[in-house]
Amino acid sequence: MASKQEELKALLAPTVAALECELWGLEYFSQGKHTTLRLYIDAEGGVTLQDCERVSRQVSSVLDVEDPIHGEYALEVSSPGVDRPLYTLEHFARYAGEQVTVKLRVPFDGRRKFSGTLRGVEGDEVVVVVDDHEYLLPLDSIDRANIIPRL
Repeated sequence: MASKQEELKALLAPTVAALECELWGLEYFSQGKHTTLRLYIDAEGGVTLQDCERVSRQVSSVLDVEDPIHGEYALEVSSPGVDRPLYTLEHFARYAGEQVTVKLRVPFDGRRKFSGTLRGVEGDEVVVVVDDHEYLLPLDSIDRANIIPRL
């Protein structure tokens, strides 16, 4: 059975694509009575405020019709930003060579947080080099990963 995030991504990705944007990532979470659906969109040449507004309006209409979320929720649409989150193996492969932070759901080799150079992917694992040591981190164990911006 697909997770709620996977279900929402499958529902909303075509709408975002029809607006000439890419659904970079999706976060769906509840904190007490508050539920948030956050969409990260990307576009050739960058994302504008108008892109976010257009996607928000269209996605909101789809959600109203399909009603996949019960109860009240907040919809947020934004660009991934300079510290862009990485969600898929394709994202990790695309940003090979960049500095990243990775937080795991469970400890791996005695630690949950890694900060180093993203080497790429091997199979279904993300390769990160930390202090000259290469770690192969299973994608399904990654809770959060972000690019460290070069400023």
